Amino acid sequence: MAENSVVKRPSLHQVIDSTKKPLNWVGILLGFWLLPTVAATPSADAAERVYLSYDILERSISVNSLEAYAIQGRIEDDLAPYVQYAKPEQQQQLRNLLLRRLDVGPVPVSQFLYTPQAEVLLQRLGQVIKTDSGQPGYRAIRASLILASADRRGLTLLNVLRKFPTPGVRIDLARGLEIANELSTIFDRTERAIAFVSHKSAAAASSDRVNFSALPPLDRPGSLTWRKETLRLNDRSRGRQFNADIYIPLSPQRTPLNTPAKLIVISHGVGSDRQTFAYLAQHLASYGFAVAVPEHPGSNAQQLQDLLRGRANEVSEPIEFINRPLDIKFMLDELEGLSQKDPAFQGLINMREVGIIGQSFGGYTALVLSGATLNFPKLQKDCAAINNSWNTSLLLQCRALQLGTSLHNLQDDRIKAAIAINPVTSSILGPTGLSQIKTPVMIISGSADTVAPALSEQIQPFTWLTTPNKYLVVMKNGTHFSTLAPTESDLPLPESVLGPDLALARRYTKVLSLAFFQSYVSNLSEYQPYLSASYVEKLGREPLPLSFLRSLSSDELTAALQRPTTQATGSPKR
Repeated sequence: MAENSVVKRPSLHQVIDSTKKPLNWVGILLGFWLLPTVAATPSADAAERVYLSYDILERSISVNSLEAYAIQGRIEDDLAPYVQYAKPEQQQQLRNLLLRRLDVGPVPVSQFLYTPQAEVLLQRLGQVIKTDSGQPGYRAIRASLILASADRRGLTLLNVLRKFPTPGVRIDLARGLEIANELSTIFDRTERAIAFVSHKSAAAASSDRVNFSALPPLDRPGSLTWRKETLRLNDRSRGRQFNADIYIPLSPQRTPLNTPAKLIVISHGVGSDRQTFAYLAQHLASYGFAVAVPEHPGSNAQQLQDLLRGRANEVSEPIEFINRPLDIKFMLDELEGLSQKDPAFQGLINMREVGIIGQSFGGYTALVLSGATLNFPKLQKDCAAINNSWNTSLLLQCRALQLGTSLHNLQDDRIKAAIAINPVTSSILGPTGLSQIKTPVMIISGSADTVAPALSEQIQPFTWLTTPNKYLVVMKNGTHFSTLAPTESDLPLPESVLGPDLALARRYTKVLSLAFFQSYVSNLSEYQPYLSASYVEKLGREPLPLSFLRSLSSDELTAALQRPTTQATGSPKR
């Protein structure tokens, strides 16, 4: 585990009690199939029974019983002891879990599950889900998922059980409950951190003196219009070609502005493209910023599509940790030349005053361009223990070890301020790397982010920043995908993954970005009141309330994680 905590082995009494509660053990067994994992050689064998074992204790349920229950609602004798303890809505949830279908074919499933990241996940699953002989089941899991995705009945949990290539599926209940205990500890620590940030934000808001009536709303479009130019960039030194959309602000009469516009760069995350934040680019342009949005080949939506079609081996190659910031450096160099000699750009962009905003992998990109350095000693240490961590972002970060351990200075002095949304930071940058940043930084986090977890990737890293102008915004119930706008290249994601009220999250992004860049790129002091706890908390709405901090020390956070939640917040936990 990434967190420092002691995980106790569950008692036999706890195990027996848990097996009487279907959604407990079903969550361990059935919930795992939603993780991307699969591929091996087809087998004529198929699982007939699911065995739940704890030391010498073992109980079993036939797959036929699960099928009869899922399809017909019929409760066989071996399933009755479990189902009788469930409420009607829980019984329906179990049936839905067994039959929920993922519409994905065997090629994308197998392609993804042979990536290095999926191999790690399979190894973890194999500790709990084992073969009939009790051997780790990672190869069998992979085979069953591939076979189920190729079957006409599709990729459902019930069909995965049917395709499991041994007569029985053995669930190591003790290990499963240990994992559940580990995850519960992580969730509890995250909840404590979020509660403390919220409490500290509320205290700061109560002491602010902000006249809200004097602050014009920033979520509405500005008075300016804009035009978009798409550049085809060719960095011959790296053999790398990519597109970039450039938004040029214009007067309401569509004529050039009197002074060169300050530039904001937007860096998308893994599996996204330059359309993902077009809404933000247009909003910033309407307030007088030029905006440049490069497409990062090798970690964009096309790369993900290529992986699923068998044309690529990874979601993102390790070299992208270097290529992404170099893309932006090259784009800025090209724009600097164009702004001096190309009539379409000449005199229109101020290339010495640049802000940057990035999401996820783009958040990392923004931070290293602002001065953060790669921290290979911490990365090596954390990645050596990756099998004991539930921080899924390490699956991406640890790939950077393939680059070697030489120092990479990726800073660009033209960057004057940075916003990182859901960034990955904990190991690839660490305390040493983040402390190198001298420019203003805002980190935006979602409390329900399971890809780049809030506590380990944003809240604790915020304490490592030493720049005097730093801001932390926590969006309660926000996920890794809350601020993204849908595009034609997106893969469909369930609402539970996307999170609630995406339009509200995008509204926050527009307001916070505009206030931050007007303050620290345009140097307009009248926007500073927007960067206050009282304003940000007032801006927040259910189901995505906001918390806002300008300071948080490691000692404060450590103390908050050790105290009961009621002490951290000053009010009873609800």
